[in-house]
Amino acid sequence: MLGIIMSMVAGVSMSLQGVFNTRLGEKIGIWETNLLVQFIGAILTFIVFFFFGKGNMKNLKDTNKLYLMGGVLGVIIIYTVMTGIRSLGATCSIGIILVAQLTAAALIDAFGLFDTTRISFGFTKIVGIVIMVVGIIIFKWK
Repeated sequence: MLGIIMSMVAGVSMSLQGVFNTRLGEKIGIWETNLLVQFIGAILTFIVFFFFGKGNMKNLKDTNKLYLMGGVLGVIIIYTVMTGIRSLGATCSIGIILVAQLTAAALIDAFGLFDTTRISFGFTKIVGIVIMVVGIIIFKWK
């Protein structure tokens, strides 16, 4: 149940962040917004880390260095979400983002990429993604 609640919070937060960043970007610029958002996020993370951090940074030496790309992906995500929402509107852009996320996650699971447990990607999952794409097309249809 906790996973469902946290996933719902993440979805709502991502949608709000995309719109907030887009509106801020219209006033101060895309890269300026990206810098400000990442900076504020880093400060908040540092505060939370200081009080609640329980991990061990020494384990970084034993970690696949590819996983450090999360910060780079964060910059790409903020930029592309802002650009998508500005071009397509929040609903259509986030709908496409969700389909892309679901497809990427399904492929990661299906092939067991990045040390994940392999989960089959069958016909019903493909149909589900197709239905989502058709839903976006219907929604966007004028």
